[in-house]
Amino acid sequence: MDIRARNNVTVLGRAGRPVVVLAHGFGCDQNMWRLAVPALADDYQVVLFDYVGCGGSDLSAFRQERYGSLEGYARDVVEVCDELDVRDAVFVGHSVSAMVGVLAARMAPQRIGALVMVAPSPRYIDDDGYRGGFSAQDIDELLVSLESNYLGWSAVMAPVIMGNPERPELGQELTNSFCATDPDIAAVFARTTFLSDSREDLAHVTVPTLILECAQDAIAPRQVGAYVHAAIPSSRLVTLDATGHCPQLSAPEATNKAIVEFLAALR
Repeated sequence: MDIRARNNVTVLGRAGRPVVVLAHGFGCDQNMWRLAVPALADDYQVVLFDYVGCGGSDLSAFRQERYGSLEGYARDVVEVCDELDVRDAVFVGHSVSAMVGVLAARMAPQRIGALVMVAPSPRYIDDDGYRGGFSAQDIDELLVSLESNYLGWSAVMAPVIMGNPERPELGQELTNSFCATDPDIAAVFARTTFLSDSREDLAHVTVPTLILECAQDAIAPRQVGAYVHAAIPSSRLVTLDATGHCPQLSAPEATNKAIVEFLAALR
């Protein structure tokens, strides 16, 4: 299988430099990182890709049995890194991709040497002693709505996820991204995302880790950032002066600054 075509892999920046892998979240594709690339490409080799089923990936490679768990998406990451012979890369994962990165680093420790988790959540549903931000009923209703009318769900939910109502163009961009995804594939990815529980995986993270949370985020509240920070030994938590769940678009300067400073400290 041609992994580069399957995952629509893009490699930018300078060969021979440290590698940064940028991974998108649910309903998105690599274009969501376009404002981060200029801050990185002069000093790093930047790898972008689309998960199978998203963006410009090969949709014919999508298999529900593989992508019904986060491990399937982590295998995409490992196979892309294997194809490029990436070693000790910094994996920057947005939203659910933060947990995908945790799994990929454990699967292939030689490939991933550090993690940047942007608006991460190891579990979206509240549990005893844990606040994920949603009740089980909330998530059930979200998934039923998504599966019954995906385009309508996208038009309503994307602006909520993006936040920043005073900048409606951001919500519209996320809506367009959601709507470009095949509804059946989106339904599988949504269930995989919103029903996941990666809390136990956090204890296995041994690489340097930066956690970026937003001051206000309807999807990953600050209690979640604090939980992830406490669960990962020696991690660093930075609260961005940003609103919404996609700071790489809504607050690119602050997001890029935090990532670049973390990368510089690793060198």
